[in-house]
Amino acid sequence: MPNPNRGACGFQSSEFEQEYERPSKSELKRQMTVLQKLGEELVNEARDRVKRVPLPEDVREAILACQMIKDHEGRRRQLQYVGKKMRTLDEAEVAAVQRTIDSWKGLSKTDTAIMHAMERRREKLLTDDKALTVLLSENPELDVQHLRTLIRNARKEQAENKPPKAYRELFQILKQIAKKSAPAKGDDENEDGDDEQDED
Repeated sequence: MPNPNRGACGFQSSEFEQEYERPSKSELKRQMTVLQKLGEELVNEARDRVKRVPLPEDVREAILACQMIKDHEGRRRQLQYVGKKMRTLDEAEVAAVQRTIDSWKGLSKTDTAIMHAMERRREKLLTDDKALTVLLSENPELDVQHLRTLIRNARKEQAENKPPKAYRELFQILKQIAKKSAPAKGDDENEDGDDEQDED
């Protein structure tokens, strides 16, 4: 006789089918992180600028509300809410927001590519210990101890969902390195873009 409870706590076969149609969990997480960062960038901008960004009213309100919160925990929660609201935007709206932010920074396509390369390098420093060795071999003047501390703190910030102080400081160091090396290498030596390319 068949067990009447069978399947009651198991999965329906249709649930597995639906699973394959959706993006992978890691892809969804990556998209969420990008939108969360975009929302944070807007929170850190001046209020009058945010008011001019092409955004749905409810998303703009969430960002403006977050700017007013001084309490650390309250601000963290509101930032998560901003990220949630950002995920309601469609691709065209997200692209419009990104273009607006880039225009504020006066970024050309080249600048944007360099900035993304620095972001990738920072991620590599947090996930791969060899990346620090490479960075130090290219820039022996850097303070090893300070960098190790920053990397350790940035990892801790991410794990504990704390404000990204060390994470940002790491980016500033990479930015200074890029600035310092740009004038010395000259425009005609395009091979020197290798640093960015080997991070792909």
